[in-house]
Amino acid sequence: MKIKNLFSLLFVCAVGFAAVSCSDDDDPKWNDDGSKVVLPEHRMFILNEGSFNLNNACIEFYAPKKDADIIDDIFYKQNGVRLGDTAQDMIGYKGNIYVAVYRSNYLAKLNAACVEETRVSFIGDPDLQAGIRYMAAEDGYIYASFHGGVVAKINAKTLQVEAKLHVGSNLEGVAIEDDNLYVANSYSQGESGYVYFTDVFVIDLRTFTKKETLTVVKNPNDVIEEDDKVFVISHDYGRESYVLQMIDPAANNSVKELCYATQMAGGNDMLYIVDSRTDYSSKPWTAHNTFSTYNIKTGKLNQTSFLKNAPVELGTASIYMMVVDDETGDIYLGVTHYADSNGEMYRFKKDGTFVEKFDCGGQNPRRAVFFD
Repeated sequence: MKIKNLFSLLFVCAVGFAAVSCSDDDDPKWNDDGSKVVLPEHRMFILNEGSFNLNNACIEFYAPKKDADIIDDIFYKQNGVRLGDTAQDMIGYKGNIYVAVYRSNYLAKLNAACVEETRVSFIGDPDLQAGIRYMAAEDGYIYASFHGGVVAKINAKTLQVEAKLHVGSNLEGVAIEDDNLYVANSYSQGESGYVYFTDVFVIDLRTFTKKETLTVVKNPNDVIEEDDKVFVISHDYGRESYVLQMIDPAANNSVKELCYATQMAGGNDMLYIVDSRTDYSSKPWTAHNTFSTYNIKTGKLNQTSFLKNAPVELGTASIYMMVVDDETGDIYLGVTHYADSNGEMYRFKKDGTFVEKFDCGGQNPRRAVFFD
């Protein structure tokens, strides 16, 4: 009887364990509370900047595995309100989406189905009223740059601003590497016109103080981290195009110019580079685009295009953004038609093979976030 009871107990435990495991498998991977639509597990959200002062920023949902329909403005569908005026940045962090809307000057926290959980407005804050720009996340905090020269340390759960650091003038791109925040200080504007700076500030996140100032090509804007390196694009209007540079934290934050570039994206141990030079002298505006890669591991720049069988029109389109899906390695290029019509997305496989083109659902595609 004792042996039989033991086997019975083991059987019950095994069945109980199987039931719990099965139940866990059935639970949704992401928090979709409040969603009005059923979304697949693998998701892409595209942030459309909209046009200045038109209050037409939006977010499009796209299913990379083609197991759901595109939803043009999923933010409006889920929340019943518009995103706002001139969206600037969007990041994914710990299962949530964070969106910075520059002209409306607020930060929103969304769940994985684009349902808004909370937001914080910076209107009326004398330190932050010039407008939120870019974000990076680390150790439970969102670090956001602002025009007016402030970096804000924001609690990622509550969106409460817990600290402010005053540095520089109009701050732009940010990236985190090894407990340091790299912040681009771009320009100031006064009665005498624009003054462009050559600063990238390095902020120690452990003390939230400025550690050092790096000198780069003037008017740094875009900053990303990839494979323990920091990459910066400076909008130097005195050069033939924008300038891509690499900061190497392991080499005392040395700065090296790489090439001309207007867009960059990291993935697959590579930095994908686009130099899109648009002629604005007459409409329709046309661009001349070149595509190249920088192998971060070997330090080799390859100026052969990373695209295969790309549609002809992509060679002269105004490319506004680029992103790599970290699960598949697929490369997405966002094209703008400015205020004339919606932007478009061109999708390529990791090896550069063209997959498809689709409408972005809004004007000026700026950022994208994947949930894998």
